[in-house]
Amino acid sequence: MKKYSMETIVGIFVVIGIFCVGYMTIKLGKISLFGDDYYTLYARFGSVSGLKTDSPIEVFGIQVGRVERLVIDKEKQTALAELRIRKDITIYDDARATIKTSGLIGDKFVNIDPGGGGEILKSGGTITETGSPIDIEDLISKYVFGDITKTGK
Repeated sequence: MKKYSMETIVGIFVVIGIFCVGYMTIKLGKISLFGDDYYTLYARFGSVSGLKTDSPIEVFGIQVGRVERLVIDKEKQTALAELRIRKDITIYDDARATIKTSGLIGDKFVNIDPGGGGEILKSGGTITETGSPIDIEDLISKYVFGDITKTGK
């Protein structure tokens, strides 16, 4: 009888261990089993230099999503960013998406001004007003080699 109770206890621990490993796999792998808490929007940029997949998306300085993927739109000759945004965040059709740098030489992220004067963008909608990142190296080289002129004497 004692042999079976020890096997039962070990079996229960094995089942609990498998459940914990499965839970951590789902959480760390960012897999959703029971519906998705995000919706997809697209944004077209002239350049997505420095931006990469899984870069954060911020609204009012609060992280609300991630960049899902970056592709080239051959038809319109632009870079197309697929953005995953939390469902509780409302983005309007007059929103503006810009690529910013966190800190002076930090990673790039997408900053969205959500707008508010138009209609709500549904999943699959496109943010039409965008701004590409500022190229710091280009600005420094222009300054060093005298391409920047002084104005307002």
